[in-house]
Amino acid sequence: TGVEHVIARDSGTALISQSDGVVSYVDSKKIIIDEDDRQSTYSLDKFRRSNGGTCINQVAIVKVGEKVDKGDIIADGPSMEKGELALGQNVTIAFMSWHGFNYEDAIIMSERLVMDDVYTSIHIEEYDIEVRETKLGPEEITRDIPNVSEAACRHLDAKGIVMVGAEVKEGDILVGKVTPKGHSELPPEEKLLFAIFGEKTQEVRDNSLKVPHGGSGIVQSVRVFKRSEGYELAPGVQEVVKVYIVQKRKISEGDKMAGRHGNKGVISRILPEEDMPYMADGTPVDIMLNPMGVPSRMNIGQVLEMHLGFAAKKLGVRFTTPVFDGITPEELTEILEEAQLPIDGKMMLYDGMSGEPFDERISVGSMYMLKLAHMVDDKLHARATGPYSLVTQQPLGGKAQNGGQRFGEMEVWALYAYGAAYTLQEIMTIKSDDVTGRTKTYAAIQNGQDLPEPGVPESFKVLRHELQALGLDIKFLDDGGEEVTIAGFDSEDSPYDNVTPMDLRLDEEDTKPAETIDEEDDVEVAAVVGFDDYDTE
Repeated sequence: TGVEHVIARDSGTALISQSDGVVSYVDSKKIIIDEDDRQSTYSLDKFRRSNGGTCINQVAIVKVGEKVDKGDIIADGPSMEKGELALGQNVTIAFMSWHGFNYEDAIIMSERLVMDDVYTSIHIEEYDIEVRETKLGPEEITRDIPNVSEAACRHLDAKGIVMVGAEVKEGDILVGKVTPKGHSELPPEEKLLFAIFGEKTQEVRDNSLKVPHGGSGIVQSVRVFKRSEGYELAPGVQEVVKVYIVQKRKISEGDKMAGRHGNKGVISRILPEEDMPYMADGTPVDIMLNPMGVPSRMNIGQVLEMHLGFAAKKLGVRFTTPVFDGITPEELTEILEEAQLPIDGKMMLYDGMSGEPFDERISVGSMYMLKLAHMVDDKLHARATGPYSLVTQQPLGGKAQNGGQRFGEMEVWALYAYGAAYTLQEIMTIKSDDVTGRTKTYAAIQNGQDLPEPGVPESFKVLRHELQALGLDIKFLDDGGEEVTIAGFDSEDSPYDNVTPMDLRLDEEDTKPAETIDEEDDVEVAAVVGFDDYDTE
């Protein structure tokens, strides 16, 4: 659009020269500029984590002997190239369908973009652990963790903190930490050990920091903050250890991409380069987009961008088209003619699998495509058993809570439509909030027995309690009006059944008006301890 350099300069991530001068020294960490009477040294930011988990890295773009003016960009920041905003890459695209794999805005991509690291990004994640002072004694960072093998501690140094450069996977220990344990009743095997050796085998439990799901990578740096060294930490915290793990993520199926015109989609298939459709000169396309994504949305900008981009690539020039004062169709036609390209921007493509030409000519061009932050590695999640909500006893939701998949009202309707009664009952009871049912089912699966009958969901009991709070009690009646007891939910469960009903009707002598207290009377009410323990004067 022509303002990319302004955005890059004002982003605050680029390194800008503060004065006129000549570059006298450049390396990966610093730039020295000679001014008239002194030298200025600029340090470059290397591999720092941003709040979004991406990598902030500055790269020098000046050479020794180069003259710079005040305000010039001397080092690129992240998402920047040669002092201009650069968030994506130029790729060759074709608007065509391919065996239904780009249905619903899905994107088909060539393996070349994966192998050449065209859309590879670097991510840095921060994991921290606090060492606290507990009632039973202080926690401790150590390599000596109870019931943990030496192999599990292979990445830890003598202090119990992971070494920089270690390649860690999910579940690996990053920081070994033990917490004092309360003196509870010992199990029989520990009583035996206590009788033999005369000492407690364990007074601490393992509370180590481990790599969470999807957090594997290489340890980039470790930072330790101790209260004893003058750091201000939260109350009760003696020490904080922060571990930074870096990941290199290649683009993969399930990642989200977009162009500059709101034309977003998810990668459905990454094809070998030889299977992609190719042009008459043998050049394969990089990405196939669904042509159905254009007409109803009316974002024609993507089509014009594709044609202009192809002409620019062929001519080896750059075009600047401001948002509200862009190129006209007439100018675009002239440029396509100059580049010796078809005026309608279409050409014959050949099937990469059979070598046969496709029936129709296809729109091919060059488009700027961006990889978005919604990556499949962050979203992939599965749960077997896990935490449940306290009130409803249903599984929690979301990846962060190790939650389950929500099966909502409309999903239930879908199973109604298929008549999938057993699946529906399983989802609504033992996989959700039938507390006794799920416990029995878990035991039955472990012992290889038949699954028990499902019980009553906890949410139904919650409904009953809410109605009881309104003064309504629920009983189950059969067709003849007789009360029916349901296992795990009969009337004996009700805490209100043993309560003597109150007679709220007033007797005649209770209907006389109460005595009124005059404003002048000095009224003093004692603090109410029990209900009969008050006194008025």
